[in-house]
Amino acid sequence: MFKSQAIFQNAYKKKFSEIAGKKYEDGTAWEQYQTLVMLIMEQIKLNWNQTNCNNAVNKKKQVYYFSMEFLIGKLLPYYLTNLGIGEVVQKGLKVLGIDLDILIDQEKDAGLGNGGLGRLAACFLDSMAFMGIPGHGNGIRYQFGLFEQKIVNGFQVEAQEEWLKEGYPWEIKKPEKSVIIKYFGNVDTVNNNGKLTFIHENYESVLAVPYDVPIVSYDSNENINTLRLWCAEPPADRQDYEPSCHQSAISHVLYPDDFSQSGKQLRLEQEYFFVAAGLSSIIQHFKKHNNSIFDLPNKVAVHINDTHPALCVPELMRILIDEEGIDWEDAWDITVNTISYTNHTIMPEALEKWQLHLVRYLLPRISMIIEEIDKRFKQDISSKNLANSELMRNTAIIWDDEIRMANLAVIGSHSVNGVSKLHSEILKNNVQPEFNTIYPHKYNNKTNGISHRRFLMEANPGLAELITQAIGEGWKKNSFELNNLVAYKEDSSFLTRLSEVKFRNKCRLQEYLFKTQGIKINPNAIFDVQVKRIHAYKRQLLNTLKIMDIYNLIKDHSHFTDVQHVFIFGGKAAPGYHYAKTIIKLINALAQKINKDQDLNDQLKVVFVENFNVSIAELIYPAADISEQISTASREASGTGNMKFMFNGAVTLGTPDGANVEIRNKVGDENIEIFGLTSDEVINYYRLGGYNALNEYENNPRLKIVIDQLVNGFFPDIEKEYQIIYNSLLEENDQFFVLKDFNPYIEGFNKLSLHFKKTESWQKTCLTNIAKAGYFSSDRSIKEYNQDIWRVDNTR
Repeated sequence: MFKSQAIFQNAYKKKFSEIAGKKYEDGTAWEQYQTLVMLIMEQIKLNWNQTNCNNAVNKKKQVYYFSMEFLIGKLLPYYLTNLGIGEVVQKGLKVLGIDLDILIDQEKDAGLGNGGLGRLAACFLDSMAFMGIPGHGNGIRYQFGLFEQKIVNGFQVEAQEEWLKEGYPWEIKKPEKSVIIKYFGNVDTVNNNGKLTFIHENYESVLAVPYDVPIVSYDSNENINTLRLWCAEPPADRQDYEPSCHQSAISHVLYPDDFSQSGKQLRLEQEYFFVAAGLSSIIQHFKKHNNSIFDLPNKVAVHINDTHPALCVPELMRILIDEEGIDWEDAWDITVNTISYTNHTIMPEALEKWQLHLVRYLLPRISMIIEEIDKRFKQDISSKNLANSELMRNTAIIWDDEIRMANLAVIGSHSVNGVSKLHSEILKNNVQPEFNTIYPHKYNNKTNGISHRRFLMEANPGLAELITQAIGEGWKKNSFELNNLVAYKEDSSFLTRLSEVKFRNKCRLQEYLFKTQGIKINPNAIFDVQVKRIHAYKRQLLNTLKIMDIYNLIKDHSHFTDVQHVFIFGGKAAPGYHYAKTIIKLINALAQKINKDQDLNDQLKVVFVENFNVSIAELIYPAADISEQISTASREASGTGNMKFMFNGAVTLGTPDGANVEIRNKVGDENIEIFGLTSDEVINYYRLGGYNALNEYENNPRLKIVIDQLVNGFFPDIEKEYQIIYNSLLEENDQFFVLKDFNPYIEGFNKLSLHFKKTESWQKTCLTNIAKAGYFSSDRSIKEYNQDIWRVDNTR
């Protein structure tokens, strides 16, 4: 792209003058950043356009990945790496007196997601581009993202996440490809020569305007895919404008509060908005380059990431029947063979349900189609003598005047996959056993993966360089080559360098935390890290109780360790999730108590990192020693943070849940610490109505002390601040088995703490985790998706 520093410098100065109309020396940091991005984008566009032309000419099958979230992080540092121009740009800018790091700081993380769902989607787009699969994201261009998290007096405070305030130079607006989305109104059914036609009248329209972001992966610059994000605007013809349709509000913020009826309606508007816009765009593109709509499943794969895009099923049916004039049976065959579905959870509250009357009111034609799908499904299973009351209740799309989106997704797709081996088995045997009986051919597993090029190669350059020096560069393209590191397990010199890399990463995180939060931590300490969405089943509470127990033991002089511990938390709680927000307050109250206690002599530190996002994650993962993956067994579908920690050499302390089980199988029991109830044990307890939490509390003196400290004045906060937590454990019988797993958790943690002191042995364990991490690359995941589900030919 830029063959020399001189070529880059001349191009940069010329571009800056064109954009800003002044000398680059007089520009602001934002103007300098914007110039660099636009200069790179000019080069990207050439290959981007060529990719689209090649795909059209070759009529290659296209994959469209529908997701409410795409946490793509900062693109500038990643694309400099992927394009192979990082060194030229950095040195070229330095000669011009410009610090590349300052320009990178100008870019805000794109506010397009909340947690693992969005980070997974971003990794998958990256790997699709790398694998040569024409795979495109389809989502919403949220004006304000979820929220920017501030911690004020220990409490989470939500501020607007203004990631678009200065603009986003990586995107290209495509107004000519805008789509009209229709809400409300009524449907008139007309018998036209014996064929029913459906006319949507008196609707309110919203204009969906696409913004395209290029997906550029490592060493595959000739295959640039697209993330298309839809922004809601009032239609140009405002005669049918009604404020009740919330034109701009639809793409205003990710996951609006759904405690009110208006909030529920807005969420449903969002889900239909990006589904309808995306499918309309796909069909238009398909018809431009293909002859028969019946060939759609051979040329298009629509993948729905969780249930948020499940309306793809009835919307595609609507397009095929109402706009293409296809009869029901053929439309259904096309729809099922085009759509595939990933389930990400077994948590009941995450399996979406919509009130039937709300769907009828907001989406009258879509509700008609859903009701017809439900009716025909029930008739079909009855005709096959499969129906019984329990099966009918559990598989029906509509039940108790609610539309169950997971059931709609299963029935309306040809593939249903879980995201870890354990999760897929639970899905088939415990969550949807009736569907597994009806559609055994649909169910399959696709264990999650992460982009090792972003979360190791780009986030941890010191480790990446050490690996390359040892085994060459092949691992960057083929993560399984990391297994060659096993040969260095007995190489004390290599292990020392591995330890030095970790120490430098810990110093980097130390500097960041001091700069941003004024917290001093010791990089020689064990960094014990739990960063993820705050939720009861992820059990940040269990971690907190552990730290309280250690504190108590040190204070009564019954416990002393010559290794310091830094406990790092990060993650957001949903704005309306009071319990999770109370957990955040508890962690911060404990941090304040411990960090100010002079008696501890810095043996313990507790840090809650504000506003955890992809960029901060890229600082934390490389610095971690212990990776806390302690969800209640059977509750975490897979996890991806566990994989990011693993690639960076952290050791997992976790339950036998999600992908932890597969990580253990790769590294061996001696290189991971697994504790607590199994998924089968948890599920059996749930069937029996739980366990006796009070008994655990009364018969464990150390546990009783920490539980009582929640409410006995140990924390000088508002009276009964943590009563809700206390009640959840004892009065509500500890639904997530915090007390039951407390002792095994403490034992596992103590084992890792003792192991950490055996420096060479610890480094061997860290090295083994890195060496065995290759399986958990998203390249492997995408290869499996393509081989078994999408079936795009001629890929890498």
